[in-house]
Amino acid sequence: MTKIDQIETVVVDVPTIRGHVLSMATMRSQTAVLVRIRFSDGSTGIGEGTTIGGLTYCVESPESIQSAIATYIAPALKGKGADDVNTSIQLMDKLVRGNRIAKAAVEIALWDGLGKRLGVPVSKLFGGQVYARMPVAWTLASGSSDTDIAEALEMIETRRHNIFKLKIGKRSVRDDVAHVAAIKRAVGDAGSVRVDINQAWSLHDARWGLKGLQDAGCELVEQPVQGRYVEAQRELTAKYEIAVMADEVLNGPEDALEIAANAAADVFAVKVAQSGGIKRASEVVAIGQAAGLGLYAGTMLETGLGTAAALQLFCTVEKLSWGTELFGPLLLTDDILAEPINYNDFCVEVPQGVGIGVALDDDKVAYFDRNKSTPQKHLAEV
Repeated sequence: MTKIDQIETVVVDVPTIRGHVLSMATMRSQTAVLVRIRFSDGSTGIGEGTTIGGLTYCVESPESIQSAIATYIAPALKGKGADDVNTSIQLMDKLVRGNRIAKAAVEIALWDGLGKRLGVPVSKLFGGQVYARMPVAWTLASGSSDTDIAEALEMIETRRHNIFKLKIGKRSVRDDVAHVAAIKRAVGDAGSVRVDINQAWSLHDARWGLKGLQDAGCELVEQPVQGRYVEAQRELTAKYEIAVMADEVLNGPEDALEIAANAAADVFAVKVAQSGGIKRASEVVAIGQAAGLGLYAGTMLETGLGTAAALQLFCTVEKLSWGTELFGPLLLTDDILAEPINYNDFCVEVPQGVGIGVALDDDKVAYFDRNKSTPQKHLAEV
């Protein structure tokens, strides 16, 4: 029986191509925890755990992700059966509370290793690929209307993106609505405009904001209020025609069930890392489908590695009504994959290799390694 021999982690810091302005932080680099699992038969699997803006977005940080893996997850999984991924998932859930992103990073590497040993893509392990390419949105988050308009028009002209999500919530509601309206006027019918508030609005602000956004031609608003205010989001979902999407509130299937039961969203933004892994994300998808909600493949701004893993799941979903935003690698100044993911004609292509379909460029990983004082990589060995 093939067993788990060793789990290694490395933290990489990769600059972004521009400041990425969110309601709670401005990102100028992205940090990812990369995981490599070595198995007793000589095979390996790779995974990624990524959050947004350190601790400003959620309760996990790159440092906590790495620590949880090294201190708690890796020792528990050493010597366990490599092919029994569900058993490993259950063990992680039993021994480690929360820490969904850390568990997702390890789980991705386990699925990747299993797919490689079987000679199939991970999508085959989740029922098989339905789509080879999917629509992909681009986030406009410079903070400047003129800059965002120029960026959007260039994306349309080059046929890279025609779906745009605007990060707002840092300014007054009136100013945010004016910003969105200006961009929608500029792109017209050539582009879809959506917004992400990242929980920044009160219920009162959201009432005015959703009305203004709806009148401006915006199609969707993501997480307008804090996740714990489920009743407030239910009210907003019921009151306006504009679609309301749940994001930060969705931390796995339990949350998905609560949101669906309370009719507190029209759309689920499903994220592999935030859900706790590919399997739990598939369960969130299933709940959304059963409830008749729209589905959207969300991102934690992963590198190409985490993006490839997400694509392996979402290409198996019959209907992603709102497409994907799996553009993370395009926000970074460099790619850490040996062969980057393809983006063209307004879509992202699913990698077609075995496992999650991609390999790391070890030289790039070494270059962006946060712990450059050690030879090439920071290890959490077991």
